[in-house]
Amino acid sequence: QVQLVESGGGLVQAGGSLRLSCAASGRTFRTYIMGWFRQAPGKEREFVGAITWNGDDTRYADSVKGRFTVSADNAKNTVYLQMNALKPEDTAVYYCAMRRISPYRWGERSAYDYWGQGTQVTVSS
Repeated sequence: QVQLVESGGGLVQAGGSLRLSCAASGRTFRTYIMGWFRQAPGKEREFVGAITWNGDDTRYADSVKGRFTVSADNAKNTVYLQMNALKPEDTAVYYCAMRRISPYRWGERSAYDYWGQGTQVTVSS
């Protein structure tokens, strides 16, 4: 079993920054993709960004490109989501998720096997 624990959420003003962390433990895949998703009230959970276990490849949703950065510390089994220039529309619960390594379907929720409990990010205007 795999456990994913997010941290770092909170309240920030528009234009500010936050860094989320996702620590993985348990029987993780040897090679994997860690994704970040978010869900705002009344909306579907959507893809934000993802990274391979060794940090070699990253992908982002268009809505966050240039503002958000996903990074990985393989030694710590931890992935980060650095969020800059935050906007009120970034307000959501942010989840990390893990799946086996694959070149396909990075942005699809159903492709991920394990999920964290989520952390709230609120951006005030």
